[in-house]
Amino acid sequence: MNILTFDIEEWAIAKSRGYGSAALYQKYDRCLKQILDKLDERSIKATFFCLGMMAEDFPEVVKIISGREHEIGCHSYKHLWANKMTEPEFREDTRLAVTALEQCIGEKVLSYRAPAFSIGESNLWAFDVLAENGITRDASVFPAPRDFGGFPSFGYDGPVILERNGWRMVEFPVSMASVFGRRFAYSGGGYFRLMPESFIKYEQKNSGYFMCYFHLNDILPGPRGVMSPSSYEKAYGESGNWMKRAVRSFKNQVGREGALAKMFALIDRVDFSSLDSVPIGSIQEVKSLKD
Repeated sequence: MNILTFDIEEWAIAKSRGYGSAALYQKYDRCLKQILDKLDERSIKATFFCLGMMAEDFPEVVKIISGREHEIGCHSYKHLWANKMTEPEFREDTRLAVTALEQCIGEKVLSYRAPAFSIGESNLWAFDVLAENGITRDASVFPAPRDFGGFPSFGYDGPVILERNGWRMVEFPVSMASVFGRRFAYSGGGYFRLMPESFIKYEQKNSGYFMCYFHLNDILPGPRGVMSPSSYEKAYGESGNWMKRAVRSFKNQVGREGALAKMFALIDRVDFSSLDSVPIGSIQEVKSLKD
């Protein structure tokens, strides 16, 4: 099972944080067109998780993706992390996002991914909120420790049916690899940029489940240098000392040169599909979630 997903947020985040410009939006437009054309060339459909703000401020972007017959999923409304919101805040954010996206494309939105994979042990109630909003497929679990939380006790490295409070939902966790007993992600974001192409190819060929996730800012060259304190706080919702900012800047920048070609080479050799194309009946494992 090879799943291809994209998180579509850059236009709206640039606008909300005050650095958006026509030139920058055109840069994102060109990159998105390249991706969509490549997927058409390979007859591949993917899931594009879009911010609710994208549907309101840049509806043409969401409609272009939907018009190419790719699945539109929800990536929250404002790109706030679920584990930094209260349950009422998350409920309102999700309601606004799903409503905006459905009104934009005229279809039900059934798939969701939390920013920074921020649903874990501390906020299992987030799954209840998603179920309330009609979500039946989720891709928010990072089944290992990470800077922003993670869900190390999740216990599954592939799709599983979640059960809780009378509802069922299919979870598609991040793909993981193990080296010398250490588990880590490798198939998206900075992990994909950092890992050698040969390693990714090996893991994909030897795994029954391979889910890739990309942001446009993962595959476009970006600014160099250490993030400023204000930029870090805006991006991550917390203050950062020099070391934290330097580490985060390295993770954001490493491997971005050539990342688009690396991603296209992956798409050329792997037959990917979207979340909504996975038959629910093919998923046998069931996990009951309890607080």
